[in-house]
Amino acid sequence: MNDAAPQSEAATGPRGAAFIFIFTTVVLDMLSLGMIIPVLPKLIENFLGGDTARAAEVFGLFSTAWALMQFLCSPLLGALSDSFGRRPVVLISNFGLGLDYVLMALAPNLWWLFVGRVISGISSATVPTAFAYITDVTPPEQRAAKFGMIGAAFGLGFVLGPALGGVLGAMDPRLPFWVAAGLSLLNGCYGLFVLPESLPGEQRGAFDWKRANPVGALKLLRSHPELSGLASAAFLIDLAHVVLPSIWVLYAGYRYGWDERTIGLSLAIVGICSVIVQAGLVGPVVKAFGERRAMVFGLTGGVAGFLVFGVAETATVFLIGIPLLALWGIANPAINGLMTRHVGPSEQGQLQGANNSIQGIANLVGPFIFTLTFSWAIGSGKDWHFPGAPFVLSALLLMAAAVLAWHVTRQRH
Repeated sequence: MNDAAPQSEAATGPRGAAFIFIFTTVVLDMLSLGMIIPVLPKLIENFLGGDTARAAEVFGLFSTAWALMQFLCSPLLGALSDSFGRRPVVLISNFGLGLDYVLMALAPNLWWLFVGRVISGISSATVPTAFAYITDVTPPEQRAAKFGMIGAAFGLGFVLGPALGGVLGAMDPRLPFWVAAGLSLLNGCYGLFVLPESLPGEQRGAFDWKRANPVGALKLLRSHPELSGLASAAFLIDLAHVVLPSIWVLYAGYRYGWDERTIGLSLAIVGICSVIVQAGLVGPVVKAFGERRAMVFGLTGGVAGFLVFGVAETATVFLIGIPLLALWGIANPAINGLMTRHVGPSEQGQLQGANNSIQGIANLVGPFIFTLTFSWAIGSGKDWHFPGAPFVLSALLLMAAAVLAWHVTRQRH
C-alpha cells in the first residue's frame, strides 16, 4: 500500500490531548528507564555481597535479557495493536510497567529482580504502538515532524532520567523504582480519560501469530523494494548509533582523560542538542526540503559529527562535533515517515515493531563490532595508532545508508 490508504475522520482530526499523552508516555518510559541506570548495578552488587566483578557479569545478563524481550515483544505488541486497537495496548503496558517497577522495588533477591527486568523489557516494548498511534492520527506529510517530537521525548527522558535517578538513589537505591512506578501508574490513569482509540474497527486486521514475531514482522519489510531498501538503511543507521553507548566513555577517558563528571556532562550536552534538533528542526526542514532531502541532510550531519569525533586531537574539537552529530536526528523521522507510506492502517503497528526489531539486532551485534574495533585500533604491535577508528567506521555506515536510501527513493521523487 502507499500514502493513498484512506485516513479515517478520527485519524485526521485534531488530537492534541492524545498526542500530549503519547509524548508524555514516551518521556516517562525513557525517564523511568534512565532513572534506574545509576542504581540497578549497585542494587545487583548489594545482592551479591559487594562482589563488583560478579555484579558486572550479572548486570550484562540483565541488559541482554531486557534487549531480547524488546526484540521479541515489539512485533507482538505492534501486531496486537493492529488487531485490537492502539489504546488498550498502550494503557495495559503503562499499568504493567508501573506494577513491574513496584515488583522490582520490593525484590527480596536477585531472581525476583531479574524477573522484574524481563517484564520491564516486555512492557517497555510499546514504542512501536506509540509510533503507530501517531501514524494513525497524522497526515503522511506531517508524520516526520511528529516522529521528531517523539524522538525529542526519548532524548528528554534520557537526559533527565539518570540525573534524577542518581539523586534519588543516593537517598535509597530502591527509591527510583518507586518513583518510576508512580509516574507510570499515574500516566496510565490519565490516559484512561484522555486517550481515544486511533484505529477504527473497520481498519483493523485479524491477529496472526505468523506476523506477530520478529521473523514475520521483518517479512513485511520485503513487501516493497523501497520499503526493504529503507529498512536496510535504517539498520545501518541503528548500527552506527551503537558506537555512542559502546565507546563514548572509553574513548573520552582514553584520549582526553575525562573523568566521570565530565563524561556525564558531555552526554547531557548530546541529549540537549538532540532534543533541540528533533523538537525544533525536523518539522521546518522536512516542510522546506521534503522527507528525502531532509533524510540525506541529517545523515550528512551525522557523518560530519562522527568524522570530527574520530580525528579530534583535543577535547575542544571533539565537542564541536556534538551539534553536527545532533543534525542526524532529522534523518530517522524522515525515513520513518517515508516507510509509513507503504503500508496501510492495519499494518502500521507491525511496521513499527519490525523497525524496533531491526534496532534490536543492531543493539545485539553493535557493541562487539565497536569495542573490538577500538581495542584493535589502540592495541600494541602496530606501526600506527588511531583510537578514533570506531567513529570513522560509524561515519562510513551513515554514508552507505545515505547512498542506499537516496537510491531506493529515487522513483517516488
